[in-house]
Amino acid sequence: MSDGDYKPISAYGLVGNVETAALVGTDGSVDWFPFPHVESPSLFAAILDAERGGRFRVGPTDERTGTQRYRDGTNVLETRFETGGGTLTVTDFMPPADAVDHPSRVLYRRLDCEGDPVQVELVFDPAFDYGRAEATFERTGGGLRASGPAERMTLESAFDLELDRDAGLATGTATLDPGTTEWVLLRCTGAEDAAGDPAAALSDTVDYWRDWCHDCPSEGCVFGGPWHDHVVRSGLTLKLLTHAESGAIAAAPTTSLPEDIGGVRNWDYRYNWLRDAGFTVQALSNLGHVGAAVDYVSWFVDLCSASDPGSIQPLYGLHGETELPERELDHLSGYRDSRPVRVGNGAADQRQLDIYGELLLAVDELHSHDRGLSDETWTVVRNIVNYVTEVWDEPDAGIWEVRDGPKQFVYSKVLCWTALDRGIALANAHGYDAPVETWRETQAVIRESVLTEGYDDDLGAFVQTYGDGQTLDATGLLIPVVGFLPFDDERVRGTIDAVEARLLEGEALVRRYDGDDGLPGDEGAFVLCACWLVDALALSGRAGEAANRLATLVEYVNSLGLVAEELDPADGTYLGNYPQAFSHIGLVNSALYVGAARGDPLPGPPPMGIRLGEPVGIDGG
Repeated sequence: MSDGDYKPISAYGLVGNVETAALVGTDGSVDWFPFPHVESPSLFAAILDAERGGRFRVGPTDERTGTQRYRDGTNVLETRFETGGGTLTVTDFMPPADAVDHPSRVLYRRLDCEGDPVQVELVFDPAFDYGRAEATFERTGGGLRASGPAERMTLESAFDLELDRDAGLATGTATLDPGTTEWVLLRCTGAEDAAGDPAAALSDTVDYWRDWCHDCPSEGCVFGGPWHDHVVRSGLTLKLLTHAESGAIAAAPTTSLPEDIGGVRNWDYRYNWLRDAGFTVQALSNLGHVGAAVDYVSWFVDLCSASDPGSIQPLYGLHGETELPERELDHLSGYRDSRPVRVGNGAADQRQLDIYGELLLAVDELHSHDRGLSDETWTVVRNIVNYVTEVWDEPDAGIWEVRDGPKQFVYSKVLCWTALDRGIALANAHGYDAPVETWRETQAVIRESVLTEGYDDDLGAFVQTYGDGQTLDATGLLIPVVGFLPFDDERVRGTIDAVEARLLEGEALVRRYDGDDGLPGDEGAFVLCACWLVDALALSGRAGEAANRLATLVEYVNSLGLVAEELDPADGTYLGNYPQAFSHIGLVNSALYVGAARGDPLPGPPPMGIRLGEPVGIDGG
């Protein structure tokens, strides 16, 4: 297979039903579709192996590339093809499982023709269980059914399908006349025989998403600017990555899209990371989705209450699964020959001490939105903070989940300090029973340790780990955001300057660190880290610079408003899993900080960088 068999990662739109999601390419091909849930085995996976992965294409026979857009305020995707004098629009959607009264386990594909007639082809090439299982076929009254070991798909269409059992696929063509609308339905397990009205399903799905969409206030929006539409799309994307049953949010809907094309940095991100908690809650709450933030926090509080703090994992399955063994699928070639393709994630077994601070930031964020703590939640919080007093000085794998052995990460120490800080504040605010004096003593010890061991005088900045005066880490930008030091502290300013000098790529992109992480190959710049730099600039009185960097950063976002985990600094190529929740969370929060810095009215209480970080110069300068 050649690189020409693969579309750029940016050339996909995402649709889903808040249980699972599918990537639809600009050629009208569904190249990724796990089922029944986003972390399940795939039905189509051509994005991971163009030959064996399977696909489901609907598009013109003589035009392979269209343009994509979402219907305003929705996750309903339209792919438009211009072919000769005719135009074909393919509209893809799935009704959300949590609200719309239509079969949700159905991928609806509506075909509309304008102008001259358009000849359309359909390619139905199922590949169950990541392409490991052959499909068996049978004709049905309405089309064709493909069955695998655990799942089934029934294809309904007006196409006259030719079945090639040896090749394991079906193809067909049809000519659409102008003014014609045809429907192609892919009914998955549990929805094969469900009655429904596709037009009504589309109308109700559009209404659902527009009800969810961020609603600007009548006067002024803190998210206003050239990034406003990207913020709105980010909110819709976060909802699409949310599991309706649990409220958990997947880090991404994909696995093994490479951080280094042709390399081994390929990971499964279809799980929920607790490290995302505080920033996720802030983004959702300020977009007006406090209820979704409550559901999210309640979900992980329930997880934490079921085990002692030392057993809390960095990540969980979207139903709370704890066993996520990492396996390699050797039969798949990987995106553009990026091996191995992995499912599961071994980081679930790591020790990451930063997660405790991030959990406390999420609880505190809800508290700032006048959401009280139940007795059960406080018990979880107190147990976590007590545990942090015992283990803060131990090495761990850190936020970046290094695989070359535990280290004394500065950011992990800072977030342990944060857990104590927020625990003390919550206890004092409500008079909760807690060993506050012990917590304060430990907090002071951590602070002195970080300032002594985590700051390098020669570099003039905080470093990645104790004892390493060479490696800079973008997490140093968060030290004032969580309140560890004020933004006008010379050590904070020095760290911002050092990041700009050593980790900044071009005008806006930022690498996460500049040291060796034990893995071969390189990686791109992290979108989230670029957002952290925007935040630090905005909150330290450099609002004009922050706004300029954010405006440059959003130029890398594709025409759909979606963005991956990483960007190639050389040409902006998307790298890593896509779309990435943390990248979109970063965009929302950066727009919030820039708006706050220029004096726009906030939709709720001040965000954590202002509330906790004692910023200076928040005046739009």
